[in-house]
Amino acid sequence: MMLRFALTILAAVTLAGCASSHSASSYGRGQTRQEMTVRFGTIESLRPVSLESDRGGSVGTVTGAMLGGLAGSNVGGGRGAVAATVLGAVAGGAAGAAVEGALARRDGVEVTVRLDTGQYIAVVQEADQDLRPGDRVRVLSGGGTTRVTR
Repeated sequence: MMLRFALTILAAVTLAGCASSHSASSYGRGQTRQEMTVRFGTIESLRPVSLESDRGGSVGTVTGAMLGGLAGSNVGGGRGAVAATVLGAVAGGAAGAAVEGALARRDGVEVTVRLDTGQYIAVVQEADQDLRPGDRVRVLSGGGTTRVTR
């Protein structure tokens, strides 16, 4: 019973850790105290996109398979227990992959900006800011990232 509880907690913590932010308002620790270039421009267009995890998705599959196999092993006896364990592992793996994919997917937006220099750029980020075509914005770039903010 304690093993089941520990595996459930491990799965929840692991899947929660798979989600990462691509918000214009979110900075990683490694981005602090770094100089950024600031440019100004006007939003030309916005296009909704889906942000998916850059990770392979194996954590959810493996965790789900372990939990499904453990649950299935407690069904029946003999050959029935073996079959239930295998079926539980397969079903758990599929469910774990689906859960991880759903947790890692976020709404995003592709922001096309006409910089004051006349150059056009497009930046993809989470859709967590109220941006509209015609808005004056700042484009911050540095450390391999670019974000659009008001």
